[in-house]
Amino acid sequence: MRTGIDEAHDPKYAHIERERRWLVNPAMRPDLSALPYVLIEDRYIANTRMRLRRMTANTSGEQALKLTKKYECSDPLARPIVTTYLTQDEYALLETLPAAVLIKRRYEVVDQGITFGIDQFLGALAPLELAEVEWSDDTGLRALPSPSWAVRDISNDPRYQGGAISHSGIPKD
Repeated sequence: MRTGIDEAHDPKYAHIERERRWLVNPAMRPDLSALPYVLIEDRYIANTRMRLRRMTANTSGEQALKLTKKYECSDPLARPIVTTYLTQDEYALLETLPAAVLIKRRYEVVDQGITFGIDQFLGALAPLELAEVEWSDDTGLRALPSPSWAVRDISNDPRYQGGAISHSGIPKD
């Protein structure tokens, strides 16, 4: 039988998010100007691993509000994650907590038959662009080719995680 203390280290209700990420060369990637996007406003809550997110579709104005926690783990390509969707009142309450903020536009682009999300950061993090892809199985994820417009794979570089860049800015390579 598992206790609540056990779950803190091996989260019972989490699922595994399998994800790879790349640094994008904006001069080589497809033109994004005519594509729909989702405006993402992330608030990385101070002294936690929690992220408050507002996602707004630019074409419809439809919104999704969520609270997410990504757990530390030994494999950055397969991270336990828990997400809950929020009401506007719940979001407004959590939005009052101290947090580091980042804002980006997420586009979907197909390259080599694979749909990648391209995050185009705004404000102090411009002109940073990152691509990501989620995959259902570990073997398939690791076998994916890099997008043709990628500078390099940054999946194992913690400096490019959202919480890190919201606090420290664009990594100096």
